[in-house]
Amino acid sequence: MFDEIDTPGVLVDLDKAEANIRAFQSYADSHGLKVRPHIKTHKLPMIAAYQVAEGAVGITCQKVSEAEAMIAGGGVSDVMLTYNIIGERKLRRLRTLSETVRLSVVADNADVARGLSAAFEDAARPLDVLVECNTGADRCGVGTPEAATELAREIETLPGIRFAGLMTYPPSGKPQAVAAWLGRAKELIEAAGIAVPVISSGGSPDMWNAHEMPLATEYRIGTYAYNDGFLVGQGTCTWDDCALTVLATVVSVPAGNRAVIDAGSKVLTSDLLGLTGHGHVLGRPDLMIDRLSEEHGRIVSEGPIGLSVGERVRIVPNHACVVSNMLDQVELVRGEEYLGPTPVVARGKVW
Repeated sequence: MFDEIDTPGVLVDLDKAEANIRAFQSYADSHGLKVRPHIKTHKLPMIAAYQVAEGAVGITCQKVSEAEAMIAGGGVSDVMLTYNIIGERKLRRLRTLSETVRLSVVADNADVARGLSAAFEDAARPLDVLVECNTGADRCGVGTPEAATELAREIETLPGIRFAGLMTYPPSGKPQAVAAWLGRAKELIEAAGIAVPVISSGGSPDMWNAHEMPLATEYRIGTYAYNDGFLVGQGTCTWDDCALTVLATVVSVPAGNRAVIDAGSKVLTSDLLGLTGHGHVLGRPDLMIDRLSEEHGRIVSEGPIGLSVGERVRIVPNHACVVSNMLDQVELVRGEEYLGPTPVVARGKVW
């Protein structure tokens, strides 16, 4: 099984990734919804370029360094940073990025908006700023439609920036409540004489139900490119749709119902996301990865383990996005054909 690859290794099947990207783009196109993929899942300019070529309007990044890496990699010209950007160093870098691509950012408080204004007050074109809204996920975001309106008003008064719309990372499975929240905010902001050109929503778990919130103009989505155990558990995809797998070698079989592999938490990560076990061993649903240490993964079975030292297994991780950030490179494949390694360009770009 891919003998030319040392283990543990992270495999990306481009056939599957490309099929996943095309499938959601087709769905979004059929519902008049723009796609703005989040590159946190793959962190690869080559895949971002494919997403744009298939119809995405641009990409989403979380951190300035992540955006810098993706822009330097080429293939993208429109970037949204969905994070409060704070501090002079970050703002200087943000200003530099704005001179090379179409850039938009978010803010959920006046302090962030004022910092952006100070950094862009003499820019050639104003920076687009969306108000981040807490529609139920309880992370960042203004808490009420009235607060969104107040912040939109302030953004409109500040030099160097302009209000560009509303952005949310919504709670899963509550499209009506989210639509009501955003609809009220849009109504209030427009009543104040301010246009709301963009309403940006997202989330891979609800991807096939994105049309249930027609108010959204674009959808930010990341995990869909690779899929993972969590999305399989949600019914969003199947194991056959999972493009990212971890290749591991059995290094010990200390008991008849137990084996140890060379992939631990530094590859598979410790994320459970409500699942049982730390990944799904393809072709062996009877096995469970029940315990991880940093460099060891323990596999157990109710019956004979059926594995031998030196044998290789492929594992679909629970959370593909974190696995992408664990190794310097991934191994590209198409089916059973090995194409070669490629560096994960935006790996570790979290500042």
